[in-house]
Formats: sequence, structure tokens, C-alpha cells
Amino acid sequence: MAFQEILERIGGMGRYQIIHVFLLSMPVFMLASHNLMQNFTAAIPKHRCRLNESWEDGNFTGIWLPAFIPAGSSGNPSSCLRYTDPQFNLLNGSSTSNTSDIDTETCADGWIYDDSEFPSTIISQWDLVCSHRRMRQLAQSIYMAGVLVGSIVFGGLSDKFGRRPLNIWSNLQMSVTGICAAFAPNYTLYCVFRFLTGVSLSGIVLNSYSLIVEWIPTEYRALTSTATGYCYTIGQLVLVGLAYLIQDWRMLQLAASLPFFIYFLYTWWLPESCRWLVLAGKYEQAIKDLNKAARINGKAEEMKKVTVETIKYEMQKEINASSKSNYSALDLIRTPVVRRISFCISCTWFSTSFAYYGLALDLQKFGLSIYIIQIIFGTVDIPAKFISYFVMTYLGRRVLQASSLFLAGAAILVNIFVPEEFHAVRMSMAVFGKGCLAASFNSVFLYTGELYPTVIRQSGMGLGTMMARIGGIVAPLIQMTADYYIHLPLIIFSFCPIASGFAACFLPETLGVPLPETIQDVERPRHSKEITIYNEEICLKET
Repeated sequence: MAFQEILERIGGMGRYQIIHVFLLSMPVFMLASHNLMQNFTAAIPKHRCRLNESWEDGNFTGIWLPAFIPAGSSGNPSSCLRYTDPQFNLLNGSSTSNTSDIDTETCADGWIYDDSEFPSTIISQWDLVCSHRRMRQLAQSIYMAGVLVGSIVFGGLSDKFGRRPLNIWSNLQMSVTGICAAFAPNYTLYCVFRFLTGVSLSGIVLNSYSLIVEWIPTEYRALTSTATGYCYTIGQLVLVGLAYLIQDWRMLQLAASLPFFIYFLYTWWLPESCRWLVLAGKYEQAIKDLNKAARINGKAEEMKKVTVETIKYEMQKEINASSKSNYSALDLIRTPVVRRISFCISCTWFSTSFAYYGLALDLQKFGLSIYIIQIIFGTVDIPAKFISYFVMTYLGRRVLQASSLFLAGAAILVNIFVPEEFHAVRMSMAVFGKGCLAASFNSVFLYTGELYPTVIRQSGMGLGTMMARIGGIVAPLIQMTADYYIHLPLIIFSFCPIASGFAACFLPETLGVPLPETIQDVERPRHSKEITIYNEEICLKET
């Protein structure tokens, strides 16, 4: 709470904070490209079996094709089967032959792909179709597994070594592994580099967000959180533009990875979190960074009143609590209030990500151009996050978190009862559900940072993002359950947000409450904003 006063003294939400938020938000534009890239790089083009050399070289295509390729359920040529022997009798329109009795075989000679819509994808590159079709979902799950590992690794390391060095490293790793994935010679190496890209993505998300939150005054946290969320929204539209202009999957992967080298270069200029520096005992560096911020904000004179002794005196309680023990991930479940927060926030992160990627990573199922659908899915985030900002600001974080999850689950559930031919209704409900989940994402990033104290904030963010990545890993795999019951994926995707909406109701409200510094601050009852402000005023009078 003392650090909040120091921030106000050096300009509050001044020029320095605006530049700080802007630079840390820039990488978020391209994070959406990596998360949703497989909608385009792994798009499934129309395909059929390649005929053996003698028939294919004879140009037996077009009107001759029914003699070689059986018709699928939709009447189009089968994608995965061909006749064992040519059936020229089927070319006679009056033939009454029962095609179900004709011997067929799998595509022993490979496939022919229609490159009119998707000229180059990993599907056509490595024949990930038919018996290998699940390799597509597996590649996305491996990427999400990397994001999961990154959230575990970077969450603890950032609390121990600081946010800045790991943010710098993550941007460098993102650029290098992303470029390597673009030139991967085979599917296995592609998955390895995508996994490492996912690891670095977590490092960027965790450290950038904490650096933003810990430099921003309390009353501006919702605004900056929403602004950062809009960067991800715009990033989804940037992805559509890139994918439309660059239809070669390798070049698209490269275009989405190169900007992170630029981000790596300028992140060296960004300072460490002063909250973390003070609690880590690095007072001189904290004073140096505060002086830098005050100078840019035009408040250099005010910083003359802030010394190492001043900081030690005003933050003595927080410093003492931080130095008494070495904090670890176990502190997320050691005390009752923090344990309850960890359980509820884990449910919230998991279900939001699980349902979000369940809707956003399989755009071809809607039967329209994936470019148009991606634009619609990206655009709906704009009003969703705009509304979420006002709900967070005036009604509270808990209200938004719970209601957005309830509504998202209900929207997905409704689609179970809508007939397949009602494309517009099904699309509308999916878009509404995706918008609610975008609002939930917008809330949970800010909410998690406000719920956990500084000493374990990164560990708490790591736990939340870890659960989100588990949801992201499971979501593509759940799509496979449609092989057993067509509506099973929708039932699962709707149940999780609704259940987590109830869990969110048990989280404490953080609207207008200063960031807690220690676990004791969280465990102490916070009945209302008025009581908190009153106690702060008493403390100020006593000092």
C-alpha cells in the first residue's frame, strides 16, 4: 500500500506508465497469431486418393473420376478410399450396380490436394489426413503443452529472479524457435519447435502482465488490462490479414515469429518491477528505476523525497514478511484464503481456455470461409471487452467473471438443440459464447494479479495460466469425442464454464482494493473498500 503512494508521488499514470504499457503490449499483437495459427497453417484442403502411376498419368480425372474413387456420404468423391480396380461401368448413368459391394482400398499411393483455397499447409506437406488426421489436433495439443510447461517454469523463476530478465529471454526464444518451426523438415521437428514456442509464449504473457500491473496505480488497472486485451483482439484480425496475404504455411509461420526479435531488442530498455526489487532487497536499483520513471513523468523533484530509508520505513511490514521465509508454489495452498482463491481461480482459468479454444480452433466445422469466420470471431471481442471494462469498473471483477462464464456455457449448450441446417443460428450462438469467453479472459488476467500478493503473484499467475494451458491441451482432443456421439464435445464445452461460474462466486472482490503485498494481507478479512481506505487513513495519521 505504501508503494501505491510512491507511484502517486512520481506521477501516477504518467507518461512513463503509458510508454511502459504500450511497449509491453506490443508482443501481445502477435501472440494471437501463434495461438490460432493452425486454423490456417493446418487447414484441411479438399483431397482424394492418388491413383497409381498408370492411371494418374493417363489423366483419368474429371468425368472419369467416379470409375476410380467411390462417392462419400455427401456425394463428393471419397477423401480416403479408392476402388481396388477401375469401375468404368459406373460411368454409365443408367447403371444400377450396388457400389457398396465393390472392393475398395486406402490411399496406398498418397493423395492429391486441391490447392485452390489452401495452397500450402502442414496437412498437405506431411499427409496428415485420413488415418493420420488426428496428428493435426496432436500438433496443437503439443504446442499447448509447451505453454503449460512455460507457465510452470516461468511462474516460479520470475518470483525468484525477477520479471525483466525472463521477459527478455522469452522474446528471444519466441523468435528463434518460431523461425526454426517455419523451416522444420519434418512433422516431428515441427512439433518440437512449436512446443518450445509455446514455452516462450507463457514467459511473455506472465512477465509482461506482471510488469504492467506492478507499475500501474490501482484505479487504472482495469483500463490497462482492457487495453492489453484489445491488443490480443486486434492480433486475431492481424492474423487473418497475414494468412490471406501469405498462403504458404512456412512463410506465415516466419512472418508471425520475426517481430519478436524486435521486441527482444527493446525489452532491454524496460526496468524491473520496483515492487519486486524492494521485496528482494535491491533498494538501490529500485531507486534508480523510480528516478527514471519520475524524470519521464516530469516529477524529478518529488523523487528527492524518496530514499532507501524512506522505502524501508514505509514498506517495513511487507519487507519483513518477505524476508522471513522463502516463498514457493506450496504457499498457494498453505493458508485457507489463498487455498480457496487458488482452487476457484484454477477452475476459472481452465474452463475459460478450454471452451475458448474449443470454439476458436476448429473454424472449418462452420462450413464458411475460415477468413470470414476468423474476422467475426475476432471482431466480437471488441464489444465484449468494452462491456467487460465497465462491468469490472462499476460492478466488480467477481460479477463479470461469474456472469461471463454462465452465459458462455449457456450459449454453447443451446447449439446442441439447434438443427445442423440452421447455420446462422448456430454461428450466432458460437460467436456470442466466444465473446463471453473473451470477456472472461479479460477479467481473469487482471483478477488473478489482484488476488495474489506480490511475494507469490507470479506463482499464482503461473498456476492460473498452467490450468488454462491444460484446458488448451485438452480442447483439441475433446473434439475427437464426436466420433462416439456427435454432441458430446458441446456438452463438455458447455458444462465446464457453467460449473466454473459457480466457483467464481466464492472469490473475494478486488474492486478498488490496493494490491496485497504479503500473504497476511490476503488472509486478513477485506470487508469493503471503505474499511480498507479507512484503515489506510489511520495508518497515515499515526506515521
